Amino acid sequence: SGFNTIGHMDTMLQGRHHIGHYKEGEEFIQNVFHVLFLLFSGKEKSNLSICWLQYEISKVVQCLQAKNKKKLKAQGRKSKKLAKNLLKAPENRNHLSLWKLYAYLEWLLGNIDDARKVFDTALCTAGTGGLKSPQLCSLSLLYAQLEVELLESIEGAVMSRAVHILTKLAENGPYVPYSGQVLSVNVLKARKTYEHALQDYLSKTPVSDQDQVSDANQLVNLVGCYALFQYLTVGIDAAVLIYAHTSEKLEAPGPQTCENTGENFGIQNFPTALEAVTLLHTNLLRFHMKISVYPLNPLREALTEALKRYPSNQSLWRSYIHTQRKSHSASKARRFFPWLFAIQAEQMRKKLTENVQRADVGEIHSTIPETGLTNRIVALFEHAVQSENGTHCPLLWRMYLNFLV
Repeated sequence: SGFNTIGHMDTMLQGRHHIGHYKEGEEFIQNVFHVLFLLFSGKEKSNLSICWLQYEISKVVQCLQAKNKKKLKAQGRKSKKLAKNLLKAPENRNHLSLWKLYAYLEWLLGNIDDARKVFDTALCTAGTGGLKSPQLCSLSLLYAQLEVELLESIEGAVMSRAVHILTKLAENGPYVPYSGQVLSVNVLKARKTYEHALQDYLSKTPVSDQDQVSDANQLVNLVGCYALFQYLTVGIDAAVLIYAHTSEKLEAPGPQTCENTGENFGIQNFPTALEAVTLLHTNLLRFHMKISVYPLNPLREALTEALKRYPSNQSLWRSYIHTQRKSHSASKARRFFPWLFAIQAEQMRKKLTENVQRADVGEIHSTIPETGLTNRIVALFEHAVQSENGTHCPLLWRMYLNFLV
């Protein structure tokens, strides 16, 4: 009974409450973590700590999405208690990835000042690895991204806390918390450092597979930091240029090819890095459109290209659907979508038109029925369940039944 949530869809609300974590299932998962914790030590234990805290954060995110303040408060207390206990362990005290998650948790709970203190403490104790330290880059990138999301406009952003964080990262020196201003000379130096660091990364060839994975992650963090830095100090076009340049390099065939297997080596052919860079690119465009006037087309084109290459990336699909909802012409999206996404997008459009048309008069709703969209959705369902994949997709049948009801 603990696994009732499997097979449920969070898009179908059960009455008023969202489907959450069932009590028995939650107890089982907690027991698994507790038992595993006794079996591991060293690095494995630290990795398990990260998984555990990520799981706790996912529950906080769920409470935020459901807008359940009471539950969020209780969940926040539990998650913070776990985070503090994990960080007390001797092997985790200097574990930057764990500090990063703890700071992110505080930020999600709305404790911005506390989160900043945690970020600053972690950066101060992290030493001086600068752009060569993957953990330091990852921590600084998240901190800067969260700070940027608080900005209401891009004007004056060159003096922001985010620029301070990214400038300090490039300096390779000890971190000093933000004091309210950023020196222009430091910004110029940092820009040169980022430029050289990215050139070095794109031209190097890792030796082993393990190196390749860590190099790919590090490249993504570096590109993210540099592009965000350029966005805040120069503008959106400068940031897009970095993403375009990096993607071009990553798409190029690898420098050496192994004769026996024909496989390419080198970061140039590492697909996960390209996917992650694409995601950073589209997310920045979406954010920029939110805080300033900017055409929709660059984002739409970037997403269309990205989805042809990564058709199973949920974040890209989500962005695409939200972007298409804003435009009045849905024809491009209709031609492009697989069935499930097409249906979901049309249902969102239907909900939008109904909200606009509905005028509440006490208990009576006067509504002009949107039969055109209803018929279109039914037709989509009919075609979808006749397709080879759709026939065997329980989710699709249940969505169809749900819609007809």
